[in-house]
Amino acid sequence: MEFRLKTLSLQATSEDEVNMWIKGLNWLVADTLKAATPLQIERWLRKQFYFVDRNREDRISAKDLKNMLSQVNYRVPNMRFLRERLTDVEQRNGDITYGQFVQLYQSLMYNAQKGMAVPFLESGERSEYNRVSLSEFQTFLLEYQMELWAANVSLVQDFMFTYLSDPLRVIEEPYFSLDEFLTFLFSKENSIWNSEFDVTRPEDMNNPLSHYWISSSHNTYLTGDQFSSESSLEAYARCLRMGCRCIELDCWDGPDGMPVIYHGHTLTTKIKFSDVLTTIKEHAFVTSDYPVILSIEDHCSIAQQRNMAQNFKKVFGDMLLTKPVDISADGLPSPNQLKRKILIKHKKLAEGSAYEEVPSSAVYSENDISNSIKNGILYLEDPINHDWNPHYFVLTSSKIYYSGETTSDLGNEEEEEQKETSNSTELHSTEKWFHGKLGAGRDGRHIAERLLTEYCVDTGAPDGSFLVRESETFVGDYTLSFWRNGKVQHCRIHSRQDAGSPKFFLTDNLVFNSLYDLITHYQQVPLRCNEFEMRLTEPVPQTNAHESKEWYHANLTRNLAEHMLMRVPRDGAFLVRKRSESNSYAISFRAEGKIKHCRVQQDGQTIILGNSEFDSLVDLISYYEKHPLYRKMKLRYPINEETLEKIGTAEPDYGALYEGRNPGFYVEANPMPTFKCAVKALFDYKAQREDELTFTKNAIIQNVEKQEGGWWRGDYGGKKQLWFPSNYVEEITSPTGLEPEREQQLDENSPLGDLLRGVLDVPSCQIAIRPEGKNNRMFVFSISMASVSRWSLDVAADTHEDLLDWVKKIREAAQTADARLSEGKMMERRKKIALELSELVIYCRPVPFDEEKIGTERACYRDMSSFPETKAEKYVNKIKGKKFLQYNRLQLSRIYPKGQRLDSSNYDPLPMWICGSQLVALNFQTPDKPMQMNQALFMSGGRCGFVLQPANMRDDPFDPFDKNTLRGMVPLSISIEVLGARHLPKNGRGIVCPFVEIEVSGADYDSAKQKTEMVVDNGLNPAWAQKTFHFHVSNPDFAFLRFVVYEEDMFSDQNFLAQATFLVKGLKTGYRAVPLKNNYSEDLELASLLVKIDIIPVMQENGEISPFAASPFRERSADSPNQLLAGRAREGSLEARYQQPFEDFRMSQEQLSDHFDNRDRRFLRKTRVNGDNRL
Repeated sequence: MEFRLKTLSLQATSEDEVNMWIKGLNWLVADTLKAATPLQIERWLRKQFYFVDRNREDRISAKDLKNMLSQVNYRVPNMRFLRERLTDVEQRNGDITYGQFVQLYQSLMYNAQKGMAVPFLESGERSEYNRVSLSEFQTFLLEYQMELWAANVSLVQDFMFTYLSDPLRVIEEPYFSLDEFLTFLFSKENSIWNSEFDVTRPEDMNNPLSHYWISSSHNTYLTGDQFSSESSLEAYARCLRMGCRCIELDCWDGPDGMPVIYHGHTLTTKIKFSDVLTTIKEHAFVTSDYPVILSIEDHCSIAQQRNMAQNFKKVFGDMLLTKPVDISADGLPSPNQLKRKILIKHKKLAEGSAYEEVPSSAVYSENDISNSIKNGILYLEDPINHDWNPHYFVLTSSKIYYSGETTSDLGNEEEEEQKETSNSTELHSTEKWFHGKLGAGRDGRHIAERLLTEYCVDTGAPDGSFLVRESETFVGDYTLSFWRNGKVQHCRIHSRQDAGSPKFFLTDNLVFNSLYDLITHYQQVPLRCNEFEMRLTEPVPQTNAHESKEWYHANLTRNLAEHMLMRVPRDGAFLVRKRSESNSYAISFRAEGKIKHCRVQQDGQTIILGNSEFDSLVDLISYYEKHPLYRKMKLRYPINEETLEKIGTAEPDYGALYEGRNPGFYVEANPMPTFKCAVKALFDYKAQREDELTFTKNAIIQNVEKQEGGWWRGDYGGKKQLWFPSNYVEEITSPTGLEPEREQQLDENSPLGDLLRGVLDVPSCQIAIRPEGKNNRMFVFSISMASVSRWSLDVAADTHEDLLDWVKKIREAAQTADARLSEGKMMERRKKIALELSELVIYCRPVPFDEEKIGTERACYRDMSSFPETKAEKYVNKIKGKKFLQYNRLQLSRIYPKGQRLDSSNYDPLPMWICGSQLVALNFQTPDKPMQMNQALFMSGGRCGFVLQPANMRDDPFDPFDKNTLRGMVPLSISIEVLGARHLPKNGRGIVCPFVEIEVSGADYDSAKQKTEMVVDNGLNPAWAQKTFHFHVSNPDFAFLRFVVYEEDMFSDQNFLAQATFLVKGLKTGYRAVPLKNNYSEDLELASLLVKIDIIPVMQENGEISPFAASPFRERSADSPNQLLAGRAREGSLEARYQQPFEDFRMSQEQLSDHFDNRDRRFLRKTRVNGDNRL
């Protein structure tokens, strides 16, 4: 996925006009963001309604309304459901006005969630007038939300008036109707996040830079992957405006003596160094006044380095830091001392040197893609359909690596161009309204009438619904059949030849070049005759078009389908078969080497797969030929007896069948000896106990011993035979025939990382150009291996020049492999630095990391070190984590993703942060969990890019991995109920089936994850059954609370919908809204969760952590508001509550401890595995 900013470039007539537009647009943006939730809902409702009512007639049909609700994630079972809820809809034509639509929305939202356990909604608490008065709302804020400001009734009244702002609502004292109160609970005004943490506190900005986490970006210029994406000035602007304070410039020699910025020796595009500096100057201090560090990855000659230094001074002027803030200081300056300054991080010459070599802080690696000899897109032939598909190839001094099939933008453009220039006379043949020949004689007319009547009656389709069929009477002509006033009518579409080209018309005075053009015209312009005037509206889909498709089998059993697919060992092979049940089909397909099946149901005119609806089987298959059906697999190879003869293997692949099947299909045999295999992780997993494994997605776990009960044992990361959940992994077999350990090592050492599909040994390669080409490809060469007889790989290039260059470089590399590797290492050692550039490096001076200097007088605060994540992992662990934290108290460290992350994925930043690393550089363009955690961390402090590390991290005894070293830290007990959600985003075509995962992360010993049940077919207003989740946090100063909303698809895979991540110390308690964001951490319109959250400091009399995880008691007080103020009211934020005395909690200690065992029996699920209790 690439982050591409959508832009609209406009030109004004003068500078004054430009400034006026910018000022006005900025005001509108700010006004929209701060608008009260009721106004935002009003805007959303109008947007939905008028998207359908394009002519602003203030009416839409019931069918349009049903489709609209489906688009906003709400399933309408049938038209009667709507009619029952729209009792006052005009009976004449069943149209719905905007006002009726608003009433329906309010009714749907309230009725779906009024049963939640929320104050004032429970039957015993509802007031006589179904209202929440000013005094009742004040009590709610004090008692449940613990908001001290609500003690002032005037402030509460002002708040209500502002929230309910409506010129037509003139009242003396504000009140909420019950549905308004419920809407408030879901609103941003009731957010779980304490807005006090959105403010930058200057008094917190006086520590040395080394005491802060600093928002940092890796390869800032890229918009996507590391090998073929665009480099963009907008990427720099975006990062800086997000508060990023350390950005990277990857500089290479460019034309005219001035560097360019791109990911060297790759297909990434180049941008000018001077343009980047101008962009940085313009955006550096818009969001934050605190310093910006430019991390320079310099590959330039001395001459261009001098030009770089000159441009730094010219563009930045006084912003550029050129001398120390305090020469006598014994530590780094503070953010306050460096306000609006730009610092250069670059290698620096030794004192007194004018021009010499500098030691490198990084070891030369030929597996860094920037050090490759050549890389780019080449093509491999698909052995089944003989298409040439693009793959990314990398040539190093000793290996040729290539990826799995990748995308080619050029190919897509050519495909679109070809589609646009295809024969326009045939365009109608793929349209759903074209039914071809429906029958002979009068049969066609009767069939058309039946199809239209069934479709319009069943679905409530409007007048103008239509289909087109071949004429039974006039050869070459067509018939238009349409629905009007409850009847089917027909009219003839005439055709004639005009200068050798066909022409189509209803009347002689309006002629079209194609049938497609004619129908498109009358969808926009009404048909006119003496009796009526009407536009064509909704096409009636074909019901049996699938029967002629090559993938359809009317009489095929499951067993025969599996046998056919076993003979096609390619993911994406598929067929569709009719099942024995009525109105039921099955798609049988291959994915991830296994054969799988999914059921398709027909309900009237609708085809249903999972929770997605289609007009026909043809539409369904067409959709999943373009979009993944299962994980990343698209339907690619339709299978029937004819294609099986061409591409099928003689021997079926039985492993694809039996390993993938549900064991429940077979009787159990006698136990066999345990077979230890290797598995690959499908998801990240963090250990919940000391006897479990922690691993990341794609990790290879060795020596796996399968056990019953859903838990297996295995080896990973130096840990032997620890437990892990079996549903987080898949068993792997090595396609290369290598041992799993060897294959994992190959992946890790490859410049392609997880994208690796194959590798060839360069010294063994023999290259031959195929002058005749192959299968419509002109520029083809073959690679064979001396060590493997009768084997070759045919590779195609785009141009003859590219082919010759690849062949030349592969042959040269084969002859000089060892010499080239040695030369690369020597070049790295001989790196020279221009004095003019060296002089600009004041504080961020990269040097090789020396563990022996830590804590000694030789450690210099001006020196810093950079680490790829793989090297950093050797220091951010239980063995060396404390030592590395000591280093970071004085000096800066920068950690960046390993070079094998070509997809621009990110590593887990938490271990790096807790060990004190300040510059944890991530790929900002990638919408993944690490970046979401990064956004959450730097959300505090007003997104200024600097967050002061907790005081205990500056405490010498503190060990990041030992909770017993937390001095003065009060642990917390968090209890959460997820009550409901609103306006969840869609994922694909279907209505989502959401569930919520709640995770606490931070220190290893605090990490835990739980999830709700799934709600079926409702993303607009789901509600969950009452269930409390409990978490214990020992280190709340470094703890995150994360909500992720997933949907479960028909294969039981979980797909991301939305997320929200917060620092625990910035949370409010009570009944709170959780505003949801997309994977880029951008706000989702009106999307939120409603949760009940309680956070309680936990201590025993002797100061030890209490054994219980949360207080289940939150008794409501029956006292008056004044008593509530005196006894119960506290600020909703944890920051304020955290400072409260603990005497009231100690008083209930004994009662809570007694309750603990009973609560455990309700909330802890135990599964017995070989005598071990797995919680």
